[in-house]
Amino acid sequence: MALGAEHDEGESSLIEHLVELRSRLMRALAGLGIALLALLPFANRLYGWFAQPLLDKLPEGAHLIAVEVASPFFAPLKLALFVAVVVMMPWLLYQAWAFVAPGLYKREKKLALPLLVSAVALFYAGCAFAFFIVLPAVFGFLTAITPEGVAMMTDINAYLSFVLVIFLAFGLSFELPVALVILVLMGWVTPAQLREWRGYAIVGMFVLAALITPPDVVSQLMLAIPMCLLYEAGIVAARLVSPTRGNEDAPGAEDTR
Repeated sequence: MALGAEHDEGESSLIEHLVELRSRLMRALAGLGIALLALLPFANRLYGWFAQPLLDKLPEGAHLIAVEVASPFFAPLKLALFVAVVVMMPWLLYQAWAFVAPGLYKREKKLALPLLVSAVALFYAGCAFAFFIVLPAVFGFLTAITPEGVAMMTDINAYLSFVLVIFLAFGLSFELPVALVILVLMGWVTPAQLREWRGYAIVGMFVLAALITPPDVVSQLMLAIPMCLLYEAGIVAARLVSPTRGNEDAPGAEDTR
């Protein structure tokens, strides 16, 4: 009978968790849907603002073109969805946090919330850096090396895909300090080891930048150099929150919560 009662209790707990998960997912999707609906009337204007870094660098008289028949409809719609996800990211992460927070220890809750806030802020910083600094530099470089007699007229879908890749590359790369802090908190590495591996990390970041950015040296350098600086910032942050602080050379030290 005791085993049966435990089984029923476990099944009831699982159902409660699934109901809670469904509730959080529905709230997240509802918030995302509201943001998308609010942005749709401004989708074309939003795309015009989004295309400004390229339009500012194009020769006089040059402009973006739509190769496919439905591109003028789908490209702004796709951009509106992306912007809705970015704008509502704090809401989406809050729903995830509200679902997992009850199962966390006090120390984990104390550390997880600042990490989530830092992750969102760094992602926004990466996207802003890409839009206001990287894209104008990249497009300036590309238009400068365009062969004489070649008209640079980019398809709106191709431009959107290019820029979204840049946004994701920089937004996710700026999460490097948070990733290092998490690795240290999990006991997989120590701040001392991160310092020792600095040379390998720098080489790896330049290789990664070459792989995920367009094939031009400007965007590669503008991704690799900030990543190197963020790596150093991650080491400093990891030292501050390391559970083995004061004995950081002892990986795997037990975290008493």
